[in-house]
Amino acid sequence: MVYEKNAFSTPFLLGYKVLKIPIVSADGVPAWPELFSATRIEQLRNLVGHRHFSSQMLLEFVPPERTRLDPGGVLLYSDEFDSRAASIGDFTITGYVLYWDPSTGRRNRDSSACVLLYRDDKSRHIFIHDILYLTVSDNVQHPLSHQCEQVLDFMSFRNIHNLVLETNGIGGGLPEIFSNCATCRGFAVRITKIQNSRSKSDRILSAIEPALSTGRLHAHMRITQTPFLSEMLGWSPVGISGIHDDGLDAVAGAIAHTPFVVRPSGHSIATYSANTNFTV
Repeated sequence: MVYEKNAFSTPFLLGYKVLKIPIVSADGVPAWPELFSATRIEQLRNLVGHRHFSSQMLLEFVPPERTRLDPGGVLLYSDEFDSRAASIGDFTITGYVLYWDPSTGRRNRDSSACVLLYRDDKSRHIFIHDILYLTVSDNVQHPLSHQCEQVLDFMSFRNIHNLVLETNGIGGGLPEIFSNCATCRGFAVRITKIQNSRSKSDRILSAIEPALSTGRLHAHMRITQTPFLSEMLGWSPVGISGIHDDGLDAVAGAIAHTPFVVRPSGHSIATYSANTNFTV
């Protein structure tokens, strides 16, 4: 015991009382309205998500193992990205990330997932626009090259030239393979290499939960045809045997990465009126 080791005659904090003042009371009254108004407090809640707000601002710790990702909180949409206006529906898109978390793509192995994510950083909304679960037949001799071709097909179709590639494990040699495949096509790409050292559950929880719990996480309707929502339903921070979370991990990586800037590609035709009020 620490008391025995340091020969304390009485517990160090004997007689002390704990003072806890949450930023806002249960009745919604701010503790320091001159610093944190009700509007500002709500902005903080929407920024960090309910779990962090509860532990940091309300002083009510929520153990991570009790957290779940409710797929019912994902806002589905059917609009496509409009490159001319840089928008999805009524949202103005300011950035995107194409993130690939690679694996062998073989059956009964971890999935190889590539995620296209759009962002509206003014309103802090996130759009999971597409997820490719890359699979390779056991008869294919070069599974990584085969996956590179699938990703290049997708990038060419979407006219995307930036790829964030996770190089942990099997991804270590993938940037060179991908560059060679792109060069053979004459397709210009820029690869951003990234390595993750945090635990997978921590990455998923920190990236996805704040947007999900505050109603800022959107997904295109075609995502419902992938395993992604099922992964959310079965996911737990402590891990459950037999539950895959590769799509979740790729989405988390895309959310955490700094987006590439998106600007409108189309411009309205400007009209000019000549000044005819002059003397020759």
